[in-house]
Amino acid sequence: MASTPRRTSVPVLALAAGTVLALAGCSAIGGGDPSPAASGGGGGTVTLVTHDSFGLSDGLLESFEEESGLTVEVVQPGDAGALVNQLVLTKDAPLGDLVFGVDNTFASRAIDEGVVEPYTSSAPAAEDAAQYAVDGSDALTAVDFGDVCLNVDHAWFTEHGVAEPASLDDLTKPEYRDLLVVPSAVTSSPGLAFLLATVGAKGEDGWQDYWTALVANGLKVSEGWSDAYYTDFSGGGGDGPRPVVLSYASSPPFTVPDEADEPTTGALLGTCFRQVEYAGVLANAENPEGAQQLLDFLLSDEVQADIPGSMYMYPVSTAVDLPEEWARWAPLADAPFEVAPADVDAHREEWLAAWSEIVAG
Repeated sequence: MASTPRRTSVPVLALAAGTVLALAGCSAIGGGDPSPAASGGGGGTVTLVTHDSFGLSDGLLESFEEESGLTVEVVQPGDAGALVNQLVLTKDAPLGDLVFGVDNTFASRAIDEGVVEPYTSSAPAAEDAAQYAVDGSDALTAVDFGDVCLNVDHAWFTEHGVAEPASLDDLTKPEYRDLLVVPSAVTSSPGLAFLLATVGAKGEDGWQDYWTALVANGLKVSEGWSDAYYTDFSGGGGDGPRPVVLSYASSPPFTVPDEADEPTTGALLGTCFRQVEYAGVLANAENPEGAQQLLDFLLSDEVQADIPGSMYMYPVSTAVDLPEEWARWAPLADAPFEVAPADVDAHREEWLAAWSEIVAG
């Protein structure tokens, strides 16, 4: 298998939750007003608070540090949901200066709780990022996006003579009993995204019945994405028993075997929810100017071009070239299911409580 898909257990530069990585020094490549540090007149530290799947290719952060004179520290308190919870709890004495990884399932909460402050970047991709702005707010800036979708193992269905499912409703049919595994909506951001996909597809009056039908048809819920993909999924390299898993539309290109030109898996583009990841300057940050520089750096051409290979998401920039195999094997959904951010914020805990009751039996 070539590379591993999004949300690997040990991505490039990722650390165990709560640990800190100190790197060498840096400036915004591609935007923002130069600070004294960027002009070579100082130095200091800027702390990035992010989820445990953050990673960039070797050398990128180091080049940023060399140009700015800043030192970047990375703090990783957990998944996207845990990240926002920690930011709310610590907003008066924040964990750092810049947050990256707040997604659209938690963005409204971060803004409403006042954990991020307004900032408008002048980096190359800022105009592209603006189309993903949350309710007109400039407190969060989109950096990347991707579609959370069900993935299937082509070989399993061929070997068993079963047609691959094509829709959410197919997974409730008898022929697909005991075939689906998804990560928990409570402990996994992709899991929550899939819950929202079903809310978008079935409405507030129908999604609970849909999950009840999935459970009755042998659904398995794992704690996290890694367990679902690498342990339970038959196409994830771990020879699991289940040929349908929740992952990303960008996962299939990373399942192309050596000496082959086609992936062994495929994404069901009629089951997707679009996930957008944001960065924001933290309120009460010790180094807000450094945070602005670091945010600009995340929107630079260098980082945006690196995102597909390092974090397995689509960059917001329309100026960078995607890997050739993505055009063929990782297309985005034409019409992903949607739930308004305000509705997510208003009903998130209610929906999660109802979901937990259904899957717990």
